Amino acid sequence: MTNQDPKNFALIGVAGFVAPRHMKAIKDTGNTLLAAYDINDSVGVLDQFFPQADFFIEFERFDRHVDLLRRSGNKLDFVSIASPNYLHDSHIRFGLRSGADVICEKPLVLNPWNIDALADAADETGKKIFNILQLRYHPTIARLKKKFAPPSLKPRKSAPPSNHKKADIDLAYVTSRGNWYHASWKGDLQKSGGIATNIGVHFFDMLIWIFGQVQRNVVHILTHDRASGFLELERARVRWFLSINADTLPDDIREKGKRTWRSITVNGEELEFSDGFEDLHTVSYQDILQGGGFRIEEARPSIELVHAIRHLKPIGLAGDYHPFATLPLAKHPFHSRHQP
Repeated sequence: MTNQDPKNFALIGVAGFVAPRHMKAIKDTGNTLLAAYDINDSVGVLDQFFPQADFFIEFERFDRHVDLLRRSGNKLDFVSIASPNYLHDSHIRFGLRSGADVICEKPLVLNPWNIDALADAADETGKKIFNILQLRYHPTIARLKKKFAPPSLKPRKSAPPSNHKKADIDLAYVTSRGNWYHASWKGDLQKSGGIATNIGVHFFDMLIWIFGQVQRNVVHILTHDRASGFLELERARVRWFLSINADTLPDDIREKGKRTWRSITVNGEELEFSDGFEDLHTVSYQDILQGGGFRIEEARPSIELVHAIRHLKPIGLAGDYHPFATLPLAKHPFHSRHQP
C-alpha cells in the first residue's frame, strides 16, 4: 500500500539493527528518504532502499543539511529514529525543532518523566510524536485483545463473563546475542535500560494494552543476560522470562538451529506467535500516515513499568516465578575475562 501524497523522511540511526525495517516501511508506503545519519558508516543497506539519500556521520553536518532542506522548501515531514535508546529523547527534540513529526522506535524514552517534557516540546512546536508499538498490529495479539477486552468495551450482544477470574499467562522470549552485545551500548544499563527495557518493553506494552494496568510488580531475577518476574494486571497474572543467552533456549529449539524463541500461553493454551513480525513496521507507518498511530501517552504505562523493574531488588526464586527462572546463571563474559 502506498501513500498518495509522498512525504519526505530523515532517519537517525541508519546503521542500527532495526533501521532496515524503517527504510522498508518508508519505501513500501511510497515515501522518500532524503537524509540519514549515524556515527557508524556501515550503511550499505541504503543501496537496497534509498541509494540517493544523503548520508552523514557527523550530527552537526546532518543538522545543517536538514536546515538547508527546510530553507529550500524541501523540508522534512517526518524524522524517524532508530538510534540507541538513551539518545531517543534528544533526537526526538531535534525532529520537533526541525519542523517534522517524529516516529520513534521503542522504547520511546528510558524514564517516565521524559515523556512529560516531550509532550511539552510537541505542544510548543505543534508537531506530533509517534511510538512504534508494532505488536499491537500482530493478528494474534489483536485477536487476544478482542477476546479479553473488558465487558464495557465488548459488543452489547456479548454478555459479560460469569466470573472475573484473571487470565494466567506465561511469557518467554529468548533472542540470543553473542559477547559483542555486552561491549555495545546495549550492554550498558545506563544507555539501554537493561534486558527488560531493551528486548521486553514491547511485550510489556502488549500485555498492559490487553489486560489492563499494573497492580503488582515483582522481579525474581535481573542479570546481564536475563530477567524474570511476575506481574499482576487488572485482568491477568503474568509470569515472564526474557533472555539473550542461547543456553536458555529450549532443547528442541536449539536442535533446530534456531536462536530466537517466543512463547505465550494463556490459561494453558499456547498462542501461535512465531511468525507475522516482518511487516509490522510497515503496517505501523501506514496507520500513522492515515491519521492513526500511537502517541506518546500510549507508551507511558510500559515505560513506567520497565523503569520500575530495573530499580526493584530481585527476590530470587520465591513466590510465583516463571519455570525458566530456575535455569543456571551464566558468568558475565567480561567478568570471566578480566577478573583474576
